[in-house]
Amino acid sequence: MKTNLFLLLTFFCYNLFGQSIISGKIIDQQGVPIIGANVYLNGTYDGTATTDDGTFSFETTSTGIQTLIASFISFETYSKTAEIGNFKNITIKLKDDVNALDAVTVNAGTFNAGDNAKVTALKPLDIVTTAGALGDFVGALQTLPGTSNVAEDGRLFVRGGGAEETQIFVDGMRVFTPYSPSANNIPVRGRLSPFLFKGIAFSTGGYSAEYGQALSSVLLLNSIDQPQEEKTEISVMTVGLGLGNTQKWKKSSLSLNTSYINLAPYQKLYPDNNEWHKPVESIGGEAVYRYKFNNEGLLKVYGAYSSADFDLTQEDINVADGVRFGLKNENLYINTSYQDFMKKDWSIHTGVSFARDRSVIKLNEANITDIENSAHLKLVFKKYFSSRYKLNFGAEYFLTNFKEDYQDSSFANKFKFNNNIFSSFIETDVFFSKKFAAKVGLRGEHSELLQEFTLSPRLSLAYKAGENSQFSLAYGEFFQNPTNQYLKFNSDFKAENTTHYIANYQYSKNKQIFRAEAYYKNYGNLVKYDTPFVLPTSTFNNTGSGFAKGLDIFWRDNKSIKNTEYWMSYSYLDTERDYQNYPTSATPDFASKHNASLVVKRWIEDWKSQLGLSYNYASGRTYTDPNKGGFLTEQAKSFNSLNVNYAYLISPQKILYLSVSNVLGTKNVNGYQYADQPNMDGVFNRRTITPAADRFFFIGFFWTISDNKNDNQLDKL
Repeated sequence: MKTNLFLLLTFFCYNLFGQSIISGKIIDQQGVPIIGANVYLNGTYDGTATTDDGTFSFETTSTGIQTLIASFISFETYSKTAEIGNFKNITIKLKDDVNALDAVTVNAGTFNAGDNAKVTALKPLDIVTTAGALGDFVGALQTLPGTSNVAEDGRLFVRGGGAEETQIFVDGMRVFTPYSPSANNIPVRGRLSPFLFKGIAFSTGGYSAEYGQALSSVLLLNSIDQPQEEKTEISVMTVGLGLGNTQKWKKSSLSLNTSYINLAPYQKLYPDNNEWHKPVESIGGEAVYRYKFNNEGLLKVYGAYSSADFDLTQEDINVADGVRFGLKNENLYINTSYQDFMKKDWSIHTGVSFARDRSVIKLNEANITDIENSAHLKLVFKKYFSSRYKLNFGAEYFLTNFKEDYQDSSFANKFKFNNNIFSSFIETDVFFSKKFAAKVGLRGEHSELLQEFTLSPRLSLAYKAGENSQFSLAYGEFFQNPTNQYLKFNSDFKAENTTHYIANYQYSKNKQIFRAEAYYKNYGNLVKYDTPFVLPTSTFNNTGSGFAKGLDIFWRDNKSIKNTEYWMSYSYLDTERDYQNYPTSATPDFASKHNASLVVKRWIEDWKSQLGLSYNYASGRTYTDPNKGGFLTEQAKSFNSLNVNYAYLISPQKILYLSVSNVLGTKNVNGYQYADQPNMDGVFNRRTITPAADRFFFIGFFWTISDNKNDNQLDKL
C-alpha cells in the first residue's frame, strides 16, 4: 500500500514539475490589446486565444527549443524560436499585414485597371463600350483626367506634354509605332486590339523607374495570359469586317485574327472638305501564342502586321489647287516575353520587341520614303524579401535605325541615324505599416548618339488616412531623346528633361472611386530651331524650357443607380513653353486650359440592350492671328461633342451595336490657317480648320461561336 502511494505521488510531482506556463500579452503597433488572437506552440495542440485585455496563458509539457506562433486576421503572423522558459510574461507586437485588401497602395499619377487592381478606374472593356471611343484605346483614355482633347490628331496628350512624350508598352516591352498613319487634320487610331489585354496602367506622371524615354506619361498594357475557351469571332461593320479564332491545348494556346477596313462607304455618306483620290483602305492581322511551362514559366509571342493606303488633296489657303498627299504604310511588330517565379522568392521577366515601319509618302511633287527599324531588349529581376520589402532591378537596350530618302524636282538627299540607348534601374517598395509605404527608384541611361549619360531619381510616398482614403506624393526626373524629325538632321543635342511633383488624394468604397491630383512639371533642354518648320538647314539648340501645372479630378460610380455606371472627369491645365521656333514663351496650340468628360452606361433588361452616351468638352486652344499681332495669344472656340452608342443582345452569343460620334453635328474648330501674304487691304485672310467630318456613324455585328454555350456576350457589354 505504501509503495503504491509513493509511486502515485512521484507520478503526480513529475507531471506538476514537468509542465511549463507560457504567458504574455499581444498588442498592435499602437499598443492596443488584440482580442481573440491565436497563440500556440508549433507542432503541438498546446495553445489558447487572447482575452479582452490581450493577455494569454496556457500550459505545455513540451521542453527544450520550441517555436511560438501568434496570428490574427489583417496582421502578419508572429513566429519566434527559443527555449521554452523564455516564453513567460512576454509581450508580442503584431505588425499590420501590408498585403491586406485595405492596405495602402502607391498610386500617385497612375490609373490601374484589371483583375489585380485593388481599385478599378477604367476596365479594358471600357475601351469598346464607351461612346465616342469607337473601339480605340486612346479614345477611351481621353475620358480620364490629365488628357487634352486634340481631335484632329487622335493621340494621347497628357498634362501639357506633346503626343511624342507618352510611350506605350505591352507586357513591359516598348511599342515603337502604336498608331496607324494618317493625314493632316485626320485623327490617327491605335493599332492594338483592346480584347488582347487583361489590365491597363495609365500613368499621367511620376511613373516607375523601370520605364524611361517619356517626358509626360506611360501606358502599360498587360496581355491575357491564357484564354478561357476555344472560340471563333465574326465581326461585320459598315466600314469593314473581322475574323478571329482561338485554339487551346493543355499547356498552350493560339489566337489569330484579321481585319479589313475600307472607308469609301463612310466618305460617300459623310463627305468632307478633302478630295479623295483613294479612300483609306487597310488590312491587318494579329497572332498571339502562349505556352505554360511546368515550372510556372509563361512564354508569350505576339505578332502583328498592318498595311494602309490612301491618297487625297487637302485644302490650303496658300495653294490654289490644294496639297496632294498620298501614303502607303506597312508595319510589322513582334513582341516576345517570358516570366517565371524562381526559388527563394525570386522572379524574372525578360523579353524582346521588334518593329519595322515603312512609309512611302507623296507630298505634292516630293517623294519620301521613311524606314524605321527598332528593337527593345529587357531583363528584370524581382526579389520578394518579405511582405514589407521588395526589390526590382534590371537593364534594357533600345536600338533605332532610321533612314529617309527625300526627292523632288529641286532637291534630293538621304538622311539617317542610329539611336541606341542602354538603361539600367533599381527600385524598392518599402511598407513601413499598413498605412504608410514608399517606392524609391533610380534610373540611369546612356545614349550612344548623344554621347550623354543621365540619372533619374524617382520617389513616391503613400499614407492611408482612413479605411477608404489615402494621400500620395510623388517626385521624379525624366529624360527623353529628341524625336526623329530632329535627329535625322542633327545629333548635337542633349536629352530633353522634365521634373514632376505630384500630390494625390483618393477615396474608394463599394464600387465608387474619387481622385483629386495636383501636379507641377518643369521642362528643360527642349529643342529649338530658327526656321518656320524643321529643315536640313535649320540651326538647332537645347535652350528651350517650359512648365505645366494643374488639377485633375475623377469620380466613378457603379453603385448608386441600378444597372447604371458612370464616370466624370475634369482637368485644369496652365502651361507655357518656349521651344521649337517659338519667339517667346506661350501656351502651345495643343493645350486646353479646361477639359471635362461625362460617360454613362445603362443596361435595360426589358430591351436586352445597353445604352451609352459620352460628352466631351475642351476649352478653346491658342492660335496666332497675324492681323492682331502677338504670338499664340488668341483663343479658338471650345470643343463640344455628344456621342451615343447602343448594343442589342440578339442572343447570348450575338450582339448588334451602333455608335454615333458628335450626334448633334457640332461645328468644332481645330484652329485657323492664315495666308502667307496680306490682301490689298493689308489683311491676312484665314481658313477655318474643322474636323474632316462632323460626325462618325458606325454599325456592327459581333458573333462568337464557341463550345461554351454559357459564353454570354452580355459579359462583354
